[in-house]
Amino acid sequence: MRNMIDTPALVVDLDKMEAQLKRMANIAARKKLKLRPHTKTHKSPAIALQQLALGATGITVAKLGEAEVMRRHGIDDILIAYPLIGKKKLERLRELAKDTKVTVALDSVEVARGIAAVGEQLGRKIPVYLEVDTGLGRCGLQPSEEIVRLAEQVMKLSFLEITGVMTHSGTAYKVRTKEELQEVSRLEAEGLLSAQQMVDDKLGYKIPEVSAGSSPTAYDEQNFPGLTEMRPGTYVFNDATLASLGVVDEQDCALSVYTTIVSAPAADRVIIDAGSKTLTSDQGAFTKGFGRIKGEDHVWVSWLSEEHGVIELEEGHSWRIGDQIEVIPNHVCPTVNLADEVIGIRNGRIEKVFSIEARGKNK
Repeated sequence: MRNMIDTPALVVDLDKMEAQLKRMANIAARKKLKLRPHTKTHKSPAIALQQLALGATGITVAKLGEAEVMRRHGIDDILIAYPLIGKKKLERLRELAKDTKVTVALDSVEVARGIAAVGEQLGRKIPVYLEVDTGLGRCGLQPSEEIVRLAEQVMKLSFLEITGVMTHSGTAYKVRTKEELQEVSRLEAEGLLSAQQMVDDKLGYKIPEVSAGSSPTAYDEQNFPGLTEMRPGTYVFNDATLASLGVVDEQDCALSVYTTIVSAPAADRVIIDAGSKTLTSDQGAFTKGFGRIKGEDHVWVSWLSEEHGVIELEEGHSWRIGDQIEVIPNHVCPTVNLADEVIGIRNGRIEKVFSIEARGKNK
């Protein structure tokens, strides 16, 4: 099968991917949460439609450009989990929101005013999520008086409606144990629920949606009453980072990079045709190198240049020039963003090819 595919190539095992889609849909059902998957992982409208067919209530995107691609394929309930600022983006938001339920995340009144202006032009309220920082230290306000002040300012804008609080618990990608993951999940839930409660107590407004977001915390089976929604993304394929955290096994990683050994210049290394333009330079907290060799416990891609991946070998390997191997990416999201397509295989045969239509839509 491998030698039938020109490399480097992103290849997904359809049985494994579909199993992961169903697994997360079942987890959401058991937790009684809405599933709004983040499509920045696969960037494929075809896969997003599969997620919706399995019960997702809508989708999440990172950027407006991704939302525009998804809308062209009939998806009309989209959360843009990113603050939108600037005249050009607001003009595009207005066009998108004409026939789409678009919700926008924000953490400042400056962003809120621009979105409110779009709502005024359309003659209706635009739904927004307030972003809460539950430990990552990226976007989002603390679940404190900060979030109350923002909510109060947003509520004064006639053409906005606060429909949710959200967070991304990126700290979950740095845990070492199941107990640490459970603690991150608890802090995520407590931060969100605290923000919701403070707005209710201080302003008399009960924000309806409480939205958690990360694949590791989604896999955590703890249930936190009061959460209403989760937004995992990586779960569709999984990757070496999630495997290194122990939340999935290697066999759950549906996507791998097929790559060919093009050089064997020394006994202790071989060169593959997948470099940083294919695998990206991302490294997880507990991953080694720049990609995990499928089926090999102690061999990783050691370092990258643009078109070359270097694998430093231990004794006992007999790889030759022309051999093809599979690399599980450390971080699958940017890996997918570097490719035009993902080849879908089932039972050793190519069944379909997914076009990554939202790749590069970073504006």
